[in-house]
Amino acid sequence: MKRTISVDLEAWRERQGRKPLLLQGARQVGKTYSLKAFGSRHFRNFHYVNFEERESFIPAFKGDLTPREIIQELSLLLNAPINPEEDLLVLDEIQQCPRALTSLKYFAEDMPELAVCAAGSLLGVHLGECSFPVGKIDEIHMVPMTFEEFLLAGANRLLYESFEAINSTAPLSETLHAALWKEFKLYLITGGLPEVVEAFMRKRDDRLTAFTEVRAIQTRLISEYVADMAKHCGKQNAMHLERLWRNVPAQLGRDQSGSAPKFAFKDVLPGIKGYERLSGTIDWLVSAGLVIRIPIVNSAQLPFPAYEKENFFKLFVFDVGILGALSRLPVTTILDYDYGTYKGYYAENAVMQELVAAKWDNLACWREGRSEVEFICDVNGAVIPLEVKSGWVTQAKSLKVFADKYTPPYCTVFSARNLAVSPLSKKHNYPLYLVSKFPLGV
Repeated sequence: MKRTISVDLEAWRERQGRKPLLLQGARQVGKTYSLKAFGSRHFRNFHYVNFEERESFIPAFKGDLTPREIIQELSLLLNAPINPEEDLLVLDEIQQCPRALTSLKYFAEDMPELAVCAAGSLLGVHLGECSFPVGKIDEIHMVPMTFEEFLLAGANRLLYESFEAINSTAPLSETLHAALWKEFKLYLITGGLPEVVEAFMRKRDDRLTAFTEVRAIQTRLISEYVADMAKHCGKQNAMHLERLWRNVPAQLGRDQSGSAPKFAFKDVLPGIKGYERLSGTIDWLVSAGLVIRIPIVNSAQLPFPAYEKENFFKLFVFDVGILGALSRLPVTTILDYDYGTYKGYYAENAVMQELVAAKWDNLACWREGRSEVEFICDVNGAVIPLEVKSGWVTQAKSLKVFADKYTPPYCTVFSARNLAVSPLSKKHNYPLYLVSKFPLGV
């Protein structure tokens, strides 16, 4: 399946003064597939080294970290000469070999002509164990497939092209809106993990079989993530990690206001109370890419970090399909879009996922008194509120409170309604499937 990250990889290849590339992201988001496809298309040869699959590669980095010596060792192990001028070297699961991560500094300095890509699934968990090559690498963070990529993976090329062509604030035709909304509900079930999406697309004509396989794969992947916890942090710590991770959906469903609540620390782990006792566990899950932490601020002014508190935040699951499997939400309830108050949090998680994929990294939730807006972001120096509504009703008291106090240039609501922008009221309505296009016409 074609991923939009291929554009970023091609831009890196052509960049003047290119450095070794470090591709990070949670397990199963498609890093290995994307790097192999990139190598096959754009290089004379590409050489693939996986430190997790073959520990025999690790000794090549135990001596001097001189690039030419490393290349000689790897060429012998791969039984293929590595040409620095024409080839690509991929170092996968690099967290298993900390000295390989350190060696990127010397590749940048002594062999800049060789294209080197490194990838790591749990790299954030292991960064304290090695010398990180600060300033000597380029970095890309890879996330699950977006709704746009989900459409691209499907058989309806015209629908994808119609989505791609949306570039103005004019309302969509009702036919197009209905078709995209139908696909978006399917995306809420599958999420964006490539193996899940591929299985669904292969059998989508038989919905029952397709959805059964989707949930089976998601359940297996959850088990693999839990196994990673045990492998990398010990049995006791893994029990805490698993319990906290599985608690995130319950936290999302705790508040009946229709918005994801502040993460509460009480009763998450038996006998452990307060943020201080849970901070290490939460940090591990964030570093592993399994949860995304969004700070809650009590003032909608820049910079957001000035108004953050360390223990005041929301946690979201990194993939909305995994959220559904963790929550054990039946596929039919998502497909019917009739799952009670929980759909508010489900929609919010989906919006967060799309915003992160679109590289809106300066996000926060705003909360003052009894008023709350799901997300605020910096658009050209202006703080814009982003309200999330799961259904067709878009009235929001908190949004009015925000607008009256901070007078933003406009307010944005993501909902099930068609695209509608009102310059007079300064209210921009976007359908939930169009988050990646925000802001249109700005």
